[in-house]
Amino acid sequence: MQIESYIEELLYNYNCVVVPGFGAFLAHGKSAELDNQTNTLIPPSKTVSFNAQLSKNDGLLVSHIAKEKHLGYEELLQEVENVAETWNKKLQRGENIEVFGVGKLWLNQEQRIQFQPENKINYLTSSFGLSTFAATPIQREVLKEEIEELEEKIPFIITPEKREQSSFRPWLKYAAVILLAVSLGSTSYSAYEDVQQKQIAVQQDAQKQVSRHIQEATFFKSAPLEFPAINIKVNKKQLGKHHVIAGAFRIEKNAEKKVKMLEEKGFKAFYLGVNRFGLHQVAYDSFENPKEALSFLRKVKRTESADAWLLSEK
Repeated sequence: MQIESYIEELLYNYNCVVVPGFGAFLAHGKSAELDNQTNTLIPPSKTVSFNAQLSKNDGLLVSHIAKEKHLGYEELLQEVENVAETWNKKLQRGENIEVFGVGKLWLNQEQRIQFQPENKINYLTSSFGLSTFAATPIQREVLKEEIEELEEKIPFIITPEKREQSSFRPWLKYAAVILLAVSLGSTSYSAYEDVQQKQIAVQQDAQKQVSRHIQEATFFKSAPLEFPAINIKVNKKQLGKHHVIAGAFRIEKNAEKKVKMLEEKGFKAFYLGVNRFGLHQVAYDSFENPKEALSFLRKVKRTESADAWLLSEK
């Protein structure tokens, strides 16, 4: 029996999921933070840890699986305990345990369970749709340094003079003031233009990151579940802003065949439209509530296709 997907589902809404006879996966809230090395803003999230001492059954996991599979509680409890026993035996043999979407467990030299979270999924529902954002810091001291350097090149030297010889010298001071004003104007404009160019470069880099995520979601099995929103042509059959995508095709007829095939299986499938890469997208279903969309996505990945992914509109 595979219980990994059920553990992943419960971590979105609960902070403690106990596997009877094995241990508990704990979710802790984490505030947004700034990575100063990469200048990246990371949104709020949940970090997952593991505690082997919390192994007593609290009924949450077993009840959830029994409800999903429409089976009796006692029958499911025995199956979950069998899974826990199998995991313990694997650890004792020195094997690693991969819990999909959650993390990896193994025994260290002191025979204690170690856990490494996967950190690819954000279990904090309030941060749904948010992704990391890279920004270039503004160098506020650049203009000040340039002005000080300019003052060193054009110093003001005032010396005492006779009144009869001062008729010409004031013009030199006025000319120096005008030259300094022009130089400062040029320097300010150059600094402003440099900041504008950096902002444009950051926007272009962010757009490239969005394009890369979309390409991975279209062609690779390991595509992430959450993506930045993009503009698409929406079918009238669409009901919400969050679409569970079944595939993207270069030929429209293939997309139509996919829709018919999914409808025969009982899905509310529909043709979503053409994305920016010229691919025809087909969706299993569409939802307005993001939690419902995530729950349906996990069910499709478990029962229908592991290549399904989620697309959210603005």
